[in-house]
Amino acid sequence: MRLRLEDFSKLFVRPVVVVTTVSKNGVPNAAPFSMNTPISVDPPLYGFSCHPEHDTWRNIQDTREFVVNVAGEDMGDLMKILEEKYPPDVNELEKAGLTEAETAVVKPPRIKEAIGWIECRFEKAVELGAHIWITGEVVSVGVKESAWDGVLKPEAAHPLTHISKEYFAVDMVTRTFERAKK
Repeated sequence: MRLRLEDFSKLFVRPVVVVTTVSKNGVPNAAPFSMNTPISVDPPLYGFSCHPEHDTWRNIQDTREFVVNVAGEDMGDLMKILEEKYPPDVNELEKAGLTEAETAVVKPPRIKEAIGWIECRFEKAVELGAHIWITGEVVSVGVKESAWDGVLKPEAAHPLTHISKEYFAVDMVTRTFERAKK
């Protein structure tokens, strides 16, 4: 079956993260993203794609910090709220009923309900198509103990994944396995 070129991204199931930032006035911002990935382990770098007019990008330019919160199935219904375009002085975490939690290194809060969180300092940005690819240096990482066993336990974490627009998926992994060693 042949697809339209613009449908290529619908072939992938991507992890959903909610990036939290703060404005230069200290107002928390939260927005979901699914075009995201670890980039490097040494040095530890993480990246995501953001529209250049988004409050997230403006806040990162102003404060040079952000937190990547890994969303679980229980946060799925909140994506619609977090995707809304609110004025910059509105706290989206409050609108979605999510709990701000203290971070170890950076100023933006993490989301208490998230499976895990990655604290980042802005490293660089590259314009790609109609978006900005934002890279951050990972400065601290945390995870809920129930979702961790040396690696993420998908069967316990129930990570939220995104396919396209309003299409999300959960319970994509029925079991984890270790690949055969050579």
